[in-house]
Amino acid sequence: MTGRRIAAALRAGLLAGSLAGLIAGPAPAQMSAGPFPAQYSVTGVADDDRLNIRAEPDASSPILDSYFPYAMNVEVLRTTPDGSWGLVGLPEGNGWVSMRYLAAQETDPAEIPRPLNCGGTEPFWSLNMTLRGDEYDSPGTGYRFLSLLSARTAPNGYLATFEEGPTLNRTLTVMRGACSDGMSDREYGWRAMLFNDAPDGSEVQAGCCTLDGNF
Repeated sequence: MTGRRIAAALRAGLLAGSLAGLIAGPAPAQMSAGPFPAQYSVTGVADDDRLNIRAEPDASSPILDSYFPYAMNVEVLRTTPDGSWGLVGLPEGNGWVSMRYLAAQETDPAEIPRPLNCGGTEPFWSLNMTLRGDEYDSPGTGYRFLSLLSARTAPNGYLATFEEGPTLNRTLTVMRGACSDGMSDREYGWRAMLFNDAPDGSEVQAGCCTLDGNF
């Protein structure tokens, strides 16, 4: 079997297993059951005010950062048992926001939500699906614009294949589940696997994803 056929066979098996996991695999125990992570919009905050992000789910806890009024794409990873506070992501960690000032965004279950920002380390890489388009970046390649070839959704994840030029395809599998980038204390709500299929050799990269468009 040639190297290209081996790569094709590995990719077929890898993606088949990933897709089976997306369709049948249960959400990991660390994550809240139900709709989380999910995107929300800030609501009920005055134009001259901010929605505070606190260190703990308590109104007297220290303020870590804040959202602007009408901010969108606030990703809530999970809530407190009573549903009054939601855990959100920050550049180097996480914080808590009052759910009283968040409204769930409407999403199409047949579409991969945007923004979806994924990335990993060793080596560093990122793949971002945004409203303006899709792009891949790494120290070895720089920014590369991608063409979306196909996209599929499941209750606990997403599968997308991109073309980068005539001979390079990148297939992204995203699954709901707790994830760490290994560099910060930030908790993510999605795990990612990126299969890069190229003539000179294929590779798999692992990482985390976020639906947040603010940090």
